[in-house]
Amino acid sequence: MDHRSHRKELTTSYKLTHPEAGVYRIVNTATGKALLGSAPKLASVRNKLEFARSTNMPGALDHRLHADARQFGLAAFALEVLEHVQPSPEMTATEIRAELATLEALWREQHHPALLY
Repeated sequence: MDHRSHRKELTTSYKLTHPEAGVYRIVNTATGKALLGSAPKLASVRNKLEFARSTNMPGALDHRLHADARQFGLAAFALEVLEHVQPSPEMTATEIRAELATLEALWREQHHPALLY
């Protein structure tokens, strides 16, 4: 297989696969409050939390978490994936985001508003 055909095969494969998507919450284990969200790339959420911890910089996280991160420390926060979404290869990014928004809304109904950031 020559370089061009291999590259084309890899590009096609990448376009047909979607990264891990889903609904998550970042829980402050000291207070029980949680930030509920969804992401088409859960790895990016994990990476932001790990980066914030490794650099001790709460600024890498959602702004709603900053005050508690300074007060309780970044070690007080834990990421929980509530639901994974397996998008089909035919789904567009817009369709994936719409499905995630619907699932996030359903999860939001299950949480008391006072316990959410």
